[in-house]
Amino acid sequence: MAGGAIGSRPVHGSCANLREVKRVNAASGRRRGDATKALLWVLGLAVAIAVPVQAGTPADTVVMAKDIDDMTGLDPAEVFELSAGEVIANIYDRIMMFEPDNLQELVGGVTESHEISADGRTITFRIRPGLTFHSGNPLRPEDVEFSLERVVKLNRTPAFIVNQFGWTPDTVEALVEVVDDRHVSITLTEDFSPDLVLNALSAGIGSVVDKELVLSHEQDGDLGHGWLQTNSAGSGPFRLERWQANDAVVLSANPHYRHGAPGVEQVILRHAPEARQRELLEQGDVDIARDLAPGQIEALAAADNIAVDRYPAGGVIYLAANASHPVLGKPEVVEALRYAVDYSGMAETFLAGQYAVHQAFWPGGLWAAYTEAPYQLNIPAARKLLEDAGHGSGFSLHIDTLEQEPYPTIARSIQASLAQVGITATIRTRTGATLWPYYRSERRHELILAPWSPDYVDPHSNADSFAYNPDNRQEAQLGGKLAWRNAWASEPFNAMVLEARQELDRSRRKQLYLELQQRLQREGPYVVMFQQNIQVARQRNVQGLVAGSNFDLVYYRGLTK
Repeated sequence: MAGGAIGSRPVHGSCANLREVKRVNAASGRRRGDATKALLWVLGLAVAIAVPVQAGTPADTVVMAKDIDDMTGLDPAEVFELSAGEVIANIYDRIMMFEPDNLQELVGGVTESHEISADGRTITFRIRPGLTFHSGNPLRPEDVEFSLERVVKLNRTPAFIVNQFGWTPDTVEALVEVVDDRHVSITLTEDFSPDLVLNALSAGIGSVVDKELVLSHEQDGDLGHGWLQTNSAGSGPFRLERWQANDAVVLSANPHYRHGAPGVEQVILRHAPEARQRELLEQGDVDIARDLAPGQIEALAAADNIAVDRYPAGGVIYLAANASHPVLGKPEVVEALRYAVDYSGMAETFLAGQYAVHQAFWPGGLWAAYTEAPYQLNIPAARKLLEDAGHGSGFSLHIDTLEQEPYPTIARSIQASLAQVGITATIRTRTGATLWPYYRSERRHELILAPWSPDYVDPHSNADSFAYNPDNRQEAQLGGKLAWRNAWASEPFNAMVLEARQELDRSRRKQLYLELQQRLQREGPYVVMFQQNIQVARQRNVQGLVAGSNFDLVYYRGLTK
């Protein structure tokens, strides 16, 4: 998984901005949750006054520097980018959730319990009593029903997560139904592991939106989609005050959240490229920096007022070959690519501390992960494979990737090692806002270097994307699946994914996923290279950020200052 407008100017703070915020706060005594001071700060409204005040972010606000240029909107029915997925995880409660105090245990979000029918195809959820949305509207079974139905009817990229249950725009209303004033049921048209279904409902598409509020903003039958791109209608710990592409996201605390009010009144994600983040942190203009390079982390580790936290993460970086390409579509050529990557050289130098070598589609540390890494840089082996494929004299290709680090540097390393086997690679970098739409729909790339993070914490999440492609036609537009994006389809792999998907025996299901990862590692169109380790630098007076293994398991509600 992994946009924003090109060319927008990032926000820069100043001491004058902060002084004005504090002066406004003292004069007005605004209520808790008022976002005015945070908005003034983030918009950079400098007002000079005579009283000197020490620079720093507002006392009740945590400001995080993060590259958020991948954000294209915040409707949970469409969000499929890493930054937006993190943001909506803090705005909406979901049907099922991993709570920040225990990221290993799947529990009910807006639901307090569920029952599974004898045939495993119907799950009935009981809604927690007394829940309210940010609007003050009560959260009802009708809201859960509406939230799932609009995902299917809008049919944006992440809809495949629930469409796999046999739901279509024509059938979903009969398959997702309100039972009574406390219960809602979902029915599947095929056999699935119940664990898989419940895990899927913890994804972003399981976010529960305020039906009454959303429909009040409906335009031309869009089910409120246009409005929800830049507004929120959730019941989570924060509500959206403002989002401006390539600028900032401003969130305000929900004092009525079911777990209690968050520890700070505002959280601001301030867009900043990696090169600016260390400076902003050292100047006190931000409280947390999220995208620092290893060298910057090392330099900051010695600072008395800055702490560095490390979190294992579920994101992987992979290189994908378009199987429709006359050369890259040959398995021997893709195998040669696997031997033309300096995995350990990158992991031990410019990726040190941030990424570790990992060569399977499901991240290590999660249930059913395959951790064998059989490939290493081997130029003679790569050359031999190219010769066997009839391309010993070499060829030229393009590598498309993101413009943010570490992707350009990884691409240059791959470019250098490909040159040693006779392949001339030209690197083309793009913002996420342009790369992702191109990659998801056009299938005109040659090689793509990109990140991927699970949509939900079940191995089927990645298996369904990396290995399953039931319709390889261009007009099928299965953009949520990496196999389709890369024009790669295999009936044996499709069958393996379906078998693992519906296996009820947990140990047998684990073995199926291990076998699937091992085979795809050698037979698929991918060169999986690295797994992410998140390094976060923060001011020592800021505590409580929770960063789990997945991009949407990053929680702000425990932040204190």
